[in-house]
Amino acid sequence: MNSKMNKQLIRIILSLFLVIISFLIKFDNQIYNNVLFIISYLIVGYDIVLKAIRNIIKGKVFDENFLMTIATIGAFCIKEFPEACAVMLFYQVGELFQDYAVDKSRKSVSALMDIRPDYANVYRDDEIERVDPDEVNIGEIILVKPGEKIPLDGIVVEGKSMLNTQALTGESVPRSINVNDEVLSGCINNDSILKIRVTREFGESTVSKILDLVENASSRKSKSENFISKFARYYTPIVVILAFLLAVIPPLIIKETSFSEWLYRALSFLVVSCPCALVISIPLSFFGGIGAASKIGVLIKGSNYLEALSDTEIVVCDKTGTLTEGIFKVQEIDAIGYSDNELLKYASYAENFSNHPISISLKQAYGKDINEKLVTKIEEISGKGIKAKVDGKNVLAGNEKLMREYNIKFTKSEKVGTIIYVAIDNKFSGTILISDKIKEDAYKTVKLLKDNNVKKIIMLTGDRKNISEDVAKELNLDECYSELLPTDKVTLTEKLMTQKSPKGKLVFIGDGINDAPVLALADIGVAMGALGSDAAVEAADIVIMTDEPSKVANSIKISKKTMRIVKQNIIFAITVKVGVLILSAFGIATMWAAVFADVGVSVLAIINALRILKIK
Repeated sequence: MNSKMNKQLIRIILSLFLVIISFLIKFDNQIYNNVLFIISYLIVGYDIVLKAIRNIIKGKVFDENFLMTIATIGAFCIKEFPEACAVMLFYQVGELFQDYAVDKSRKSVSALMDIRPDYANVYRDDEIERVDPDEVNIGEIILVKPGEKIPLDGIVVEGKSMLNTQALTGESVPRSINVNDEVLSGCINNDSILKIRVTREFGESTVSKILDLVENASSRKSKSENFISKFARYYTPIVVILAFLLAVIPPLIIKETSFSEWLYRALSFLVVSCPCALVISIPLSFFGGIGAASKIGVLIKGSNYLEALSDTEIVVCDKTGTLTEGIFKVQEIDAIGYSDNELLKYASYAENFSNHPISISLKQAYGKDINEKLVTKIEEISGKGIKAKVDGKNVLAGNEKLMREYNIKFTKSEKVGTIIYVAIDNKFSGTILISDKIKEDAYKTVKLLKDNNVKKIIMLTGDRKNISEDVAKELNLDECYSELLPTDKVTLTEKLMTQKSPKGKLVFIGDGINDAPVLALADIGVAMGALGSDAAVEAADIVIMTDEPSKVANSIKISKKTMRIVKQNIIFAITVKVGVLILSAFGIATMWAAVFADVGVSVLAIINALRILKIK
């Protein structure tokens, strides 16, 4: 518990102690007992009375503080001292439960707040200065010691280590990093000293953006929260007027009845009518849902998006970087007359001086140092490939057109991806398949989305038709649209939006700059945060820090559970309150029943809301 909650608990215990003494010790003069009740009341309820007075001065009359104050002071007026104390005492117990619940659910989100670095060690004038991360410029070199948080995004220029990325990704497995690897602020350096060249100022860094997302998440209210706010605004004055009429009219009409009896009923009516259970538990449920999502590395920018997720009908995905790894790799080598390693060696040597992504993929797959002295007579043939002399052999590496130009008889490959045809000394020597690999998590994503009753899973991509259709078929997607420009993606998304029901929602998952317009257009835009572009993350409503699209399905599950709990609390609170309100009006329910209907329902609703944090 925090210090505020500790003080609140001490006040409750002290007040309860005085109430117990008042019940156990009967003074000859009842005034002494009543004084003890009043002292007990002031200890536990003075802040509620002060809030009510301050709010009345500000023009905010009808809230739970006003209801509690008028109900308890009225109870004192009709000499129901024990019940006045009990109402305030139990109300504060309910408030303590609320504070504890909020504190518990906030911790799951505030764990993200712990990623904010306190300082940065920066090299200046051959010395290390400890400065605020805000004061570090792009291009400066910072030093991160073992156990310290990385304060800013950058590139490792010296050292290798293991990084704890749990605060960003929710994953407990450390990540290995070496020289030239990109590192994100908020990660913790586990092993050894790192020197990092800063690539983003603190205001633009990953940690800064995450903190901004979390801090502003509550500013976007869900429809359920807006409903409760409006409900309380109109509901409270209505019940106050009804309570006043209940206290005044029956004694004037019904003979042989006392004003104090109907005032007691009216006060019970007021206590019951306080909408605390709804006002507290609904936002708490959404806050808990956002906290549960943050635990698995999903940042939801507002409770309205969490609510909307539960109505997901169509999920539209980008391909590269979302369903596939977004990195071209050598997937397969089919050599003729040479070993696979020899074929890869000749192709890598021939492509050594090119910076084309295909050339880089070949050299990465080869993984050995290249002796450039062995490569001569390099000739790049535009749109076709490379011709070079490697260790005395004439090597051709490129597409079908290159083979035809040099009259090389070759066997056409039917595999999906980029095919590199290799000929050595004018003889076809095999093929190398380079393609973007489907993420293992993509298979899991499709299954989980269908388990969550998503009606359609569609892929939109700018990649070639044959490659895209192969990926869609492999993943068992419902539809696939390929060779699209960013404007085409927008047009298609607008068309798909018309295919859902009025209540249904369309979710788009993407990672690139070209996805930003669609992320903004969709009902819910989801960006892959770790590898995604800044524009995509900015435009999205939800950010997945692990680049695992299956987290979308997990978030839908969290959303549905959150909405079930919200509906349970609304139905439970309104049913109990209406029942006890009617009983109070007829004098059947006592002030004690009224206390249960208010505080008891609030506590039960809060406990129910906390279940969202236990989701697996």
